[in-house]
Amino acid sequence: MKCPKCGVDLLPTERHKLKVNYCQSCKGMWFEQVELGELEDEVFDFGDRWKGSLFLNSSPTTDQCPECAERLQRFQYRFYDLEMEVCPNQHGYWLEADEDTRVLELMKREEGDLQRKLLAEDKWAATLHRMRSGSFFSRLRDRFQR
Repeated sequence: MKCPKCGVDLLPTERHKLKVNYCQSCKGMWFEQVELGELEDEVFDFGDRWKGSLFLNSSPTTDQCPECAERLQRFQYRFYDLEMEVCPNQHGYWLEADEDTRVLELMKREEGDLQRKLLAEDKWAATLHRMRSGSFFSRLRDRFQR
């Protein structure tokens, strides 16, 4: 496979416990379709349902997929300030130098935000449950009848 940016051969390498194809010249990486999900799962334990949309729209680039030579499409990764490219035939993703590390950072932050959200929802549900109990309404009625 050739690098879509500089045309040199991509070499197999390991990044964040995954085997990917790497360009020694520009430091970009080719992640096959499932490998991006596996990268995210290194730090995000809640499953795909909670990750949100990977992307909604994309725009064509002049770069070619290393597997099928179709023009790659540029998209904004999960609405973050990170752009990457995808093969429209679902062969994989092109990430620039160290964008794999950035994906891990974003997913780690997303997981922390989700944990806080779920904790807040649990506390709110418990509060609503207490408010619906007879003892709460009795105390509230007694307070206003004085």
